[in-house]
Amino acid sequence: MGLFSRDPDSDGDSDGEKTSFLEERGFVASAIVIGAVLICLVVWAVASNGSDTPAANPSQSPSTIAPTEQPTEPTGPPATPTEQPTATQTAPPPPNSHTGGCHDSNPDQAIPRLAAPVAVTWQFEGEMLVPIQAAAGPASTATNGVRSCFAHSPTGAVFAAMVLLGQVQNPEVSVAALKTRVLAGPGRTAAITAARNELQTPPTEAGDVQFSGFKVLYYTTTQAIIQIVANLNNKAYGALPITMQWSHGDWYAVLQDDGTFNGSVEPDILSSLNGYVRFSGAS
Repeated sequence: MGLFSRDPDSDGDSDGEKTSFLEERGFVASAIVIGAVLICLVVWAVASNGSDTPAANPSQSPSTIAPTEQPTEPTGPPATPTEQPTATQTAPPPPNSHTGGCHDSNPDQAIPRLAAPVAVTWQFEGEMLVPIQAAAGPASTATNGVRSCFAHSPTGAVFAAMVLLGQVQNPEVSVAALKTRVLAGPGRTAAITAARNELQTPPTEAGDVQFSGFKVLYYTTTQAIIQIVANLNNKAYGALPITMQWSHGDWYAVLQDDGTFNGSVEPDILSSLNGYVRFSGAS
């Protein structure tokens, strides 16, 4: 089982290209999780800890909300990425700010559909580059390294999802990120348990996973569904929906009861990034 699960009854073996891509250990990303696969990531979980831990709003059920747009249907063979990860040279915003991210009382509510966010710094989180922006966030970094405080906006939701995915694959902060950046529930419990177990196993070569783009499928002021695209070893693009919920003044991820982001929703293997906003720190 992975943070990004795949239907065991699917006929993936009939498509060797797709199967090998999905099953290659380490494809985290939006599909990203500690030493697992972007599409077959390890299940994460947790035990809720304390009253300060955010709890999911029962009136907001991600499994019952349909996106306003559907992911682009892949046609033809998987696209072959060519990006190489390189840290940006742009000066990053301070790790802790009192003006940007969740502190902004009137953030831009435009949904990015064509152009990528600007004035972005890309920083390595483990081996993955994650986006940082003064306006969208994160505007806070805890002493344990967990990043938080994202703008209450579509762009803020995108950054929150990407940064969380990056932190989840970083063994130094993965469990802490799951405990504090995912809404409490059976899924979080399952995910944290799996993450802790993963940390006890010998590390394996995960391959190079980097973000490539995104699409905002659904957005309200209380919930967002972001389709995030990543590539593995420059072999192909994979995309999965990440559900984010606004709670306690910040964006938090919502996991399915099995500890995955996608549950029974099959990940897309894309033939191109058409229909997605290209957004990557790799060049």
